[in-house]
This record gives sequence, structure tokens and C-alpha cells, in this order.
Amino acid sequence: MRILLLNPNTTASVTALVARRAEDVAGAAATFVPVTARFGAAYIASRTALAIAGHAALDAFAEHGAGCDAVFLACFGDPGLLALREIAPVPVVGMLEASCLEAQKTASRYAIVTGGALWKPMLAEAVAGLSLGDGLVAIRTIERTGGEIARDPQAALAELAAACRACAEQDRAEAVILGGAALAGLAARLQPQVGVPILCSVETSVQAVVAAARAPYRRPPAIAFDTVGLGPSLAALLTPGDRTA
Repeated sequence: MRILLLNPNTTASVTALVARRAEDVAGAAATFVPVTARFGAAYIASRTALAIAGHAALDAFAEHGAGCDAVFLACFGDPGLLALREIAPVPVVGMLEASCLEAQKTASRYAIVTGGALWKPMLAEAVAGLSLGDGLVAIRTIERTGGEIARDPQAALAELAAACRACAEQDRAEAVILGGAALAGLAARLQPQVGVPILCSVETSVQAVVAAARAPYRRPPAIAFDTVGLGPSLAALLTPGDRTA
């Protein structure tokens, strides 16, 4: 199966990092088609950047989604997730949604740890919007952003471990989601320092998207409307009469 790995920020090194981890997790079960947004923020760390990333995700799907069996939206804020599901003829899996659903299977109380202080209210809003709040007891962030963590993950390990321990010891979380594309692979390094399971958002999402690609899927009804100023592929996808049946 072919899975579109869609990074809605513009940093190709993050796309490559997630693609490597996805290939390790999925093995021979899937081939990933990594795509980086052609416009938007280098790293998403504000509501403005998140909103732009939703548009970039739709644009990237329109350009590269043909022939893929599923879409992996590789951003923990899930920008554009519901809109992608509206236009994609295949399953779309977001990192935040997939990680929360997995945490809820194994823990009655779970927490989220990520980089960038502005992500705390943004994630709270996203969780509420996706109706994923059951069992979520805390969202903790460290000051380093995802971009800074990606550039020097070793420097962030102590802060991330402390945040995860605080979730377990102070918030009484039974599991912690380590969220963010730039944090791919760090959960295993942190686990020996934390007394509860740490879920890597990339790994749980890869498992979810492979399962979704294998399962029966009912395509959503096609939508179409007149547009102005969109990229040519997205405009063609949305123009009445132009969507492939």
C-alpha cells in the first residue's frame, strides 16, 4: 500500500525524520510518499501558522494524493484534518487524534507533552474540537519549540523527561503522549526516566494509518464549489465537474 506522508510545515528535514521513523515502524507493510508543504511556516507554533498549514495540507493532497491508499497528516495539531477528510477519497489519519485514541485504549488518565509554550492552548482547543477530551488530565509544554528540538534533540531530553515525570507524579497520568513530528524517536530514549508508558505520536499514528488503509472505507460525498486564487491542483479538485469520480 502507498501512504501519503504529508508534512504541513515547510521544513523538509522534519518530513525526512518522520518518514524514516514511519518506515521503521511499518516495515514492509507500507510505502510512504513523503511530501512537504510548498508554503507556510517552517515550524508551526501559533494559531496563524496552524491555519495556514491547514490550507497547505489541502494543497499538498491535491498535488500528490493520487494513487495513495491513505493519508498520514504529520503534524500534531492536525491542521486541516476534517477538511482533508471532506475531499480525500481515502482515510486520513492525524497525529493528535490517533495518539489520543490510542492513549484512551490503555489509560483512564493520560497527558500530552510537547515543545513550544503556545501549543498548550492550541492543543486544548484541538482536543475539544475533535471531542477527544475523555481522560486527558494535562497538557505540558517545554519552552523549546519543535524547531529547536529538531535541531538539537539531545539538549531537550532533560526538559522533556521532567515534563513527562510531572504528568505522572503530579497529574497522576497513567500514560503520556510525546507529541510532535520533530520529536519522532525520542519517546524510547525518555521511557527509562519515566514511570508510566510514553506514546510516540509518530509511531502510534503510523500504526493507525496502516490499519486504516487496510480496512474498508466509505468515500465521502464529493464536494465542489467555485474558487479564486487557489493553486491549480487544489482548484481543479474543487471545481464543479472536475473531481475524478
